[in-house]
Amino acid sequence: MSFEEAIADLAAKIRTQSSSIQTEEATKNAFIMPFISRVLGYDVFNPLEVVPEFTADHGTKKGEKVDYAIMKEGEVQILIECKRIGDGLDIKHASQLFRYFSVTNARIGVLTNGQVFNFYTDLDAPNIMDERPFLVLDMLDIDETTLPELKKLTKETFNLDSVISSAEELKYVGALKRQVAEEFRDPSPEWVKLLMGRVSDRRGTVDNIRQFTELTEKATRQFLKEQVNARLKTALGDTEPAVPDVADAAGAEAPGTSGEAPETEAPVKGDVVTTEEELAGYQVVKAIACSEVKPQRVTQRDSKSYFAVLLDDNNRRTIARLWFNGKNTKHIGLFDENKVETRHRIEDVDDIYAHAETIRETVRRFTA
Repeated sequence: MSFEEAIADLAAKIRTQSSSIQTEEATKNAFIMPFISRVLGYDVFNPLEVVPEFTADHGTKKGEKVDYAIMKEGEVQILIECKRIGDGLDIKHASQLFRYFSVTNARIGVLTNGQVFNFYTDLDAPNIMDERPFLVLDMLDIDETTLPELKKLTKETFNLDSVISSAEELKYVGALKRQVAEEFRDPSPEWVKLLMGRVSDRRGTVDNIRQFTELTEKATRQFLKEQVNARLKTALGDTEPAVPDVADAAGAEAPGTSGEAPETEAPVKGDVVTTEEELAGYQVVKAIACSEVKPQRVTQRDSKSYFAVLLDDNNRRTIARLWFNGKNTKHIGLFDENKVETRHRIEDVDDIYAHAETIRETVRRFTA
């Protein structure tokens, strides 16, 4: 299994099993040990590579343990402190990790609850672990840009010097990305005031801030949508036709119809127009489904009435249908265990994320 496949496999396991994990020990067994062994590639049963309950007495602190120490040539390289799945990862709860970092040769400290892995080093002061992580890996929301750096910590390609040399940039770029993402999700009053001051002369009253908070959220959604469409347009070489002006397809098939398209329903290319918005919706559904299956298994097939997202290019395995041909309304069609379709109205492709769990459940039924 490749590094990328191991990441995807563990992410799927966390998604399906985390609700049944109640203790820290269960979290270690179910998620953290597989991360160490399958993702990082270390033998968790070889004490020359992984030492559980690692002890290094420090001053008056005797017998304290850090959960795991990853070794190389007899020296501690990585220390890992574990919490229960779902618990917060407040740095003040990692006192052992702080102390052990200063009395061992470790340059990497990891604080994890099995889903989120925070990686620390000593950029701010030598041999003292930073309070801010230089790399954050959320197994249920993986930032693909962090994976090459994580791979440098695997047994096969361990390159500590390379990680440390790029850690400062990773630390601040990652923190800025998370801050920007938070502002996009939930604009702060300071952010709203800044933008309001750039586009209007209004004072920062409560009513004005409330109004511009809503306007900022709307502008953010539109901006992201336009960026996605622009990327798709570039990828398609600007050859796609404009959205056709056709009758609203919302009534073409009533909710509650079967999810199986007839085998003879192969679309005639000359009669079918695939829009940028349909492709954007397909990418969202595919991104959600990829938590359960490999990306190449999620395919698409367009027809006159709707745009279908399929598993394994099989129209008997329809994951979702995008009913985007209407003048004024858009719907996503989702399926229950009997392959009965129910349409849900959406305003734009971002609203598909509200149905993520239903999409994942459909994929799980097909792959069971």
